[in-house]
Amino acid sequence: MGLMNTAESWGWVQRLIHWFAAGLILFQLGLGFYMVNAVTDLFVRFDYTQTHKSWGFVAFALVLLRIVWRAVNRRPAPPAMPRWQHAASEGAHIALYILMIALPISGWLMASASPLQDAYGIRNEVFGLFELPDPFVPGSDEMEELLKAIHLWSAFAIAAIVAVHAAAAVKHQVVDGDGLLRRMVTGRA
Repeated sequence: MGLMNTAESWGWVQRLIHWFAAGLILFQLGLGFYMVNAVTDLFVRFDYTQTHKSWGFVAFALVLLRIVWRAVNRRPAPPAMPRWQHAASEGAHIALYILMIALPISGWLMASASPLQDAYGIRNEVFGLFELPDPFVPGSDEMEELLKAIHLWSAFAIAAIVAVHAAAAVKHQVVDGDGLLRRMVTGRA
């Protein structure tokens, strides 16, 4: 398998980015749900939140890499499918890219807008290596709530689209037998 995509197959870099992003999205959704709904100890939640912020930064950097890689690489020809399925696939991919950008940005801005962050000197750090800027000094409860809603609804939307995306890939592989899923796993149909 080659580094670059070809007209027939996905290169290993594209597949690696795809599967790492998929795993990271699922991890972030699970961690976000768990820390907000199951963790009652504020100190433990703080640790989970810092982890969530750090991996959110990685997710943002990964989507930027993915966009650049996609721009400089060809895309293999899609399997034969009705026009509406092709349009739905394109729309889902565009929505995924928008949400993969919106989620980390809204999360960072939500944390930055929190008045608690200013009151307690909390910084948006990435794995303790560096600090992200804080555009909201002082914080604002109203801005935090707006950004929280955007972050939450973006998480619900990406979860739904990922579920449909995965189901469609399995349908293409199992029902249509067109090798679409195998191509994303092995690079060949």
